[in-house]
Amino acid sequence: MSSSQSFCVPEMPAIEGADERAAQLLARMTLEEKLRIVHGPMGRVRMGIPAPERALGSAGFIPGVARLGIPDLQETDASVGVTNPDNCRPGDGATALPSTIALASTWDRTLAHACGRILGNESRNKGFNVMLAGGVNIAREPRNGRNFEYFGEDPLLSGILAGESIRGIQDENVVSTVKHFALNNQETGRFSADVRISEAAARESDLLAFEIAIEIGQPGSVMCAYNLVNGEYCSDSSWLLNTVLKGDWRYPGWVMSDWGAVRSVDCAMAGLDQQSGDQLDAEVFFDQPLREKVQQDPKWAARLDDMVHRILRSLFAVGLMDRPVQAGPIDYAAHANLSRQTAEDGIVMLRNENNALPLSSPRSIAIIGGMSEFGVLAGGGSSYVTAIDGPGIQIPAMGVSAVGVPRTMIYHPSSPYAALRAALPDAEFQINDGAYPAAAAEIASRAEVAIVFATQWTTESVDVPDLSLPNGQDELIRAVARANPRTVVVLETGGPVLMPWLEDVPAVIEAWYSGNRGGEAIANVLTGKASPSGRLPITFPASTEQLPRPQLFGLGMSAFDAANAREVFPLPYEEGSCVGYRWFAREGHVPLFPFGFGLTYTRFAYSNLHVTWIGESAEATFTVTNIGDLAGTDVPQLYLTHIDGVVDQRLCGWEKVRLDPGASQTFTTTIDPRLLARFDEIDRRWHIPAATFRLAVGASAIDLRTSADLLVSEARSF
Repeated sequence: MSSSQSFCVPEMPAIEGADERAAQLLARMTLEEKLRIVHGPMGRVRMGIPAPERALGSAGFIPGVARLGIPDLQETDASVGVTNPDNCRPGDGATALPSTIALASTWDRTLAHACGRILGNESRNKGFNVMLAGGVNIAREPRNGRNFEYFGEDPLLSGILAGESIRGIQDENVVSTVKHFALNNQETGRFSADVRISEAAARESDLLAFEIAIEIGQPGSVMCAYNLVNGEYCSDSSWLLNTVLKGDWRYPGWVMSDWGAVRSVDCAMAGLDQQSGDQLDAEVFFDQPLREKVQQDPKWAARLDDMVHRILRSLFAVGLMDRPVQAGPIDYAAHANLSRQTAEDGIVMLRNENNALPLSSPRSIAIIGGMSEFGVLAGGGSSYVTAIDGPGIQIPAMGVSAVGVPRTMIYHPSSPYAALRAALPDAEFQINDGAYPAAAAEIASRAEVAIVFATQWTTESVDVPDLSLPNGQDELIRAVARANPRTVVVLETGGPVLMPWLEDVPAVIEAWYSGNRGGEAIANVLTGKASPSGRLPITFPASTEQLPRPQLFGLGMSAFDAANAREVFPLPYEEGSCVGYRWFAREGHVPLFPFGFGLTYTRFAYSNLHVTWIGESAEATFTVTNIGDLAGTDVPQLYLTHIDGVVDQRLCGWEKVRLDPGASQTFTTTIDPRLLARFDEIDRRWHIPAATFRLAVGASAIDLRTSADLLVSEARSF
């Protein structure tokens, strides 16, 4: 029997000696030294301001205190690798891991931790000691330009995988953040959207993802979001920072702002501990304005001491003070192998009619579209990583980002076309850019197999207006499919897309943004060298009419906020905690592809589900059996489906297992009690009612094969 635990006790244990050592160091600091480490500029030339003298060239820089051994904080963006913004460190590349949503599609805790170790290792060996990583915002808006940086729509999946990634980074004695706190779910109006949501709904969804990630990863810092929540900017929100984060969750680390998100010195009293990218704000509020407050009021002096203590405490807790970063060798070859494995495991096979995949030694292949001769698409914005293999193809995109940087569409130099040629040396290949559907169809008609690479570029600072494939690619796929009945579609997207051509093609795989070994990973899955095992971490709707907000909310709906010299608009989350598959279950919608979906080359059965209450929570036991003819990997998923007969679906756990034909394995999963509970806003506690809970195990949120009831005879609060 295999056993796993899907949650941590909601209390962060003190790292031995971290608080005491921080207090001792704090007592030796002057006022000037305290102020020095609670704010800092960007770590490169910006707005005509030179980079700080000791900055390596990165997102941010906080000067240290050399006489006390407090290091400079060299902060780098980090979602999928160590970034090199604007090539400020000429020629410095790094491992470009697959997008975070691709990592989420692996549903693999161990792999998430290993990818975190790569991020931390390359960071420290390049001289960086803070990674602005740990993106855990859940996908309420499938058109969000940054969904590729996050772990999907479910708080348990997002929280666990983000926590493991953070833990991996900090195992290398590098501080990781968790971000963007909180309810930052779209780029449209990201500086001005005022999210309206009840506390209970927030606690049961977005905040739960953060809570779990913090429990598992214990990040040294939390980064605030730009948006507002119930009328308060996140970095001004005492409710978010003091009440929830530092109070209820007892978070001991420090809270940093996002770049350009601080509006006044009063943010410090609201719980903000550090002003980041301070030249982007109207004033360096945590310098002279904070100094004046501290000199006039003991409460402000105590608050500054708390800010500094939290920073120092994290540096000790992560081990950075005892093992400072320094330049060293990096095993890029080993990291590339893990990048390829992650991409392979994250590829989701969505359709495979008549055994179209794997490709069986085709004599001729037409390769169409997607810049597949040159590389694989990467997501845009602050998370973009210059691959160690080179910057690849760079295509200017119209407009600039939210921080004034020109947008650029980039392809990592890992060519699926070249990888397929290497994997199938006896096949004849023809290639077409897909610009003209008729020309592509003509080439496809002369090949045994046609493979269309379809791309959707998404980037920080802008959302996609709809879920169609851009640049006429839907018509391209239709034309190729009419010309060749053996058409395979490879999607390289940042999130869900609609597929009006789905019934016309026998095979579709979702490859996401697959990193600096993505071409090889795609070829390995198409040819059967790697068996598909990815599962969707996000629902693919059949139409936008199925969404809580059928149109992207916020366009043309702003009202000017004179006090903050910004436009704001209310963004109501009327779906509450029912995000993604939970909304689809509640409303009875049938999606195009459900959360948790993914095909394999074999079949699995689920049996012997038993759920019992043990101690402080419930425990579920079930058996998985490979009933097909081939070995394969399954991701059995455990869901709550009903409470007293009312639909209330929630992912409660999952496993990942590889089984030979006929083999079985039994799992026992402890259910996080918060997944059976509601948050009581009056008592400010979680509450599990006396009720009958129906749980089920299956292959996706809608493919549930076996169920069992759990009777809770007495209500419980915690």
